[in-house]
Amino acid sequence: MKRECLTVLTGPLQGAQIDIVGSLTIGRSPENSLQLNDLQVSRRHCVLQQTPNGTVIKDLGSGNGTYIGEQRILEYKLSEGDIVKVGPFQMRYQAVAGVAMTTPRPIAQRPPSERGSVRFEPAETGSRVEGVSADNVFKTFFQVPAGVTSADQLKETQKRLQAVYESNQIIASERDLKKLFERVMAQIFKLVPAHNGVILLKHEKTGELIVEFVQQGEGQGEVAMSQSIVKRAIEQGEAIITYNAADDARFDAGASIIAQNITSAMCVPLTHHNERLGVIYVDTRGTRSAFAQTDLELLVALSGPAAIAIRNAQYLAKLHKSYSDTLIALANSIELRDHYTVGHTWRVTNFALEIARTLGWSEDKLRECEMGGVLHDIGKISVDDAVLRKPGHLTDDEFAKMKVHPEKGARLLQDIEFLAPCIPYALYHHERFDGRGYPFGLKGDEIPIEGRLLAVADTFDAMTSNRPYRKGLDPNFAISELEKGKGTQFDPEVVDAMVKAYKEGKIDRLLQDYYKKEEKSIACPFCSTYLRLPEGVDAGHEFPCGVCHRQIKLLYKNDMYYGELISRNDRGPMHTPLPGVAVAENTPSPIEVPK
Repeated sequence: MKRECLTVLTGPLQGAQIDIVGSLTIGRSPENSLQLNDLQVSRRHCVLQQTPNGTVIKDLGSGNGTYIGEQRILEYKLSEGDIVKVGPFQMRYQAVAGVAMTTPRPIAQRPPSERGSVRFEPAETGSRVEGVSADNVFKTFFQVPAGVTSADQLKETQKRLQAVYESNQIIASERDLKKLFERVMAQIFKLVPAHNGVILLKHEKTGELIVEFVQQGEGQGEVAMSQSIVKRAIEQGEAIITYNAADDARFDAGASIIAQNITSAMCVPLTHHNERLGVIYVDTRGTRSAFAQTDLELLVALSGPAAIAIRNAQYLAKLHKSYSDTLIALANSIELRDHYTVGHTWRVTNFALEIARTLGWSEDKLRECEMGGVLHDIGKISVDDAVLRKPGHLTDDEFAKMKVHPEKGARLLQDIEFLAPCIPYALYHHERFDGRGYPFGLKGDEIPIEGRLLAVADTFDAMTSNRPYRKGLDPNFAISELEKGKGTQFDPEVVDAMVKAYKEGKIDRLLQDYYKKEEKSIACPFCSTYLRLPEGVDAGHEFPCGVCHRQIKLLYKNDMYYGELISRNDRGPMHTPLPGVAVAENTPSPIEVPK
């Protein structure tokens, strides 16, 4: 029997196989079946759908496009061996031996409309399922077993308590939600003889149970949960154990119990302050009555701390999102004042991230780089409008006023602890490698790497973006100017990383303009970056900007394309009419030094 899947060929998930069951979404957001955490990937990038005529892949208006081989596609029927390219990631579509899982593997969260949600069906009469209040099971865990007569039995009870305590310590120490799922399931597999495990959580808005994490033992086939016991656990707060799954009503009439070979299962609720967040489900294959009452007690003992840790991680994720929204609001305060450089913040941030990736920075350092890039010009909030918004070159006196913005930015950030890592990006991005920069005239390695990196990204955008007095420069010319400035204006290593990223095609999508006459485009109403429109895209199509990630709706009127910004707060759309074809002039000029 064959199952359809994607085999990941590149990136951190290299070698993973993701089954295609019904539909499979791919994107940067964690609410996709397959999450690819890279800024070249749109939040909802593409979807694979199984149809009677074969599996079709559809682009969802991604900023950088979906490719089969080297061909950009909007909709395409997949064939065996096709290479799917999404941002920097490559995957092979193929059919392999085995039975597909009814719920995809635990690569990421999936949206309620497209992830394989659980269908609850009533249990058949005679199902061999036992259930008891999870609170009661929890209490019995701490009781001395009846009939204890030996020191060995007491030691065994002590070992169980110690194992649960150690597991709870491990679970409680994790704050990242996805890593937390892994830790919870790892401890469960350590303490009970499970072959498969699933964590399901209620969707925050719909209340629908969503598969968030799946773990399988080596050589296991698909994961098919008992829908009846999941329903009892979540609705009645019961801890459920079934000794012979063949008697349970989890399968439709045509399903093969032989293929599933599930013979024991347990399911317990995840309860936090009397609120049921979801359930933990585990089962075994081919071993009848593998679970004992003591295993159910262990699972319940782990589920309580797991629920607390999950809720805390959810709160922390919301807090991080609030931090991110605050940073965006601060950056927007500058963007709104300085309309001549609209989008500069977002482009510089993305250029800096590509340079940092090429230099091999860690994920934590990349997150810091993104935050620092967004806030690197925050000090401009102190600069007079007459200087900040002047359309031409600045006088010496005006430039002196502009030069205070790095120090002003650092002072603004210094009293906010979680923004402290952003200070080097704001304070040193106008220092020069030869010591002729400002505000301190630092030289070479005296300049923190954050400042040396931002200096290259900042200057490249200043050269390639449009200004009132000139069109942006050809990026090839700008790259050559950066290379000329190696060792004088710029750190040679940082320039080399920028050149490498540019030659690998990682910079083109971030440019404000792109110099291709044959391609239709609009400018993002938020950050002004020109967005290329693939053939076949028509009015009404919605897609994210690849630079600032705002959602845009495409309109067409009077022979012109319009970009309509879909407001996050539903305060009404903003319109920016632009010609259907945008062409920039390749006019060389002296190297641009950013303000």
